[in-house]
Amino acid sequence: MAGILFPTVDAPDLHVMSFNVRRRFERLTWPPADRWPLRKQRLRTFLGANRPHLLGSQEAMPDQARWVQDSLGTRYGRVGLGRGKDRGGEGTPLFYDRDRIELEDWEQVMLSDTPTVPGSTGWGNTIPRVAVIAQLRDRATDARFTFVNTHFDAFSRRARKRSATWLHDLVADRTRPLLFTADVNAPIRSDELAGMFAAGLLVDTWSYAPTRRTAEWGTFNNYARPKLGARRIDAVLATPDVGVRAVGIDPRPTGTQWPSDHLAVQAVLRIPTVAA
Repeated sequence: MAGILFPTVDAPDLHVMSFNVRRRFERLTWPPADRWPLRKQRLRTFLGANRPHLLGSQEAMPDQARWVQDSLGTRYGRVGLGRGKDRGGEGTPLFYDRDRIELEDWEQVMLSDTPTVPGSTGWGNTIPRVAVIAQLRDRATDARFTFVNTHFDAFSRRARKRSATWLHDLVADRTRPLLFTADVNAPIRSDELAGMFAAGLLVDTWSYAPTRRTAEWGTFNNYARPKLGARRIDAVLATPDVGVRAVGIDPRPTGTQWPSDHLAVQAVLRIPTVAA
């Protein structure tokens, strides 16, 4: 069975998750634990048990995005396309509980100097990197906020630094509270990502949470037993006006194995209303 860190999260709190679901590969020589036909049901079990109000996913191919949405249930919506020139292929789709969250608007941009050009690169990354930016309303509280989900480059330190600066600039221009989920491919508090936190415009929810349901596990376990103190490269960040209630990283497998080579990062957050 799947572990559940936050079985009941009621308004005004929101259950938010960042989860790299691991791109599907079909090579017969690939390790069994990583084969999509063998792990897709584990992913369905995990998501069906946890059902966050908001999920920022990474590395999802189109069929995997559909699988994630079906696993969450019929009340969930999805926005986000692929990172390729035709907006196909791997993406960072965002999923939301339509009973709780209203989608007001959304856009998809490339992490490059030409953000509106699909498939574009240019910050040191040879692989296109994409971000989904959604404008949302909490139906329970009428709080309006921005939700950003992305996946920083895995190979270029320069690209990650530039992506962190892009996020800082995006937050600096905000008019609403903002949540950010991502696989940032570097330790959250590393020097190369320091630009995200410049001027205190964003906070790491893990550092600010009054309650931690688990220890701080490394989030890239690659289907092996998770390690304490290993790199936490998956993030749930927020602007300082967002209340951080609790966080957790569930290290337990789903059944006999993990549904992905990453562990999901989860947070319980409270978005301020205009009146507040």
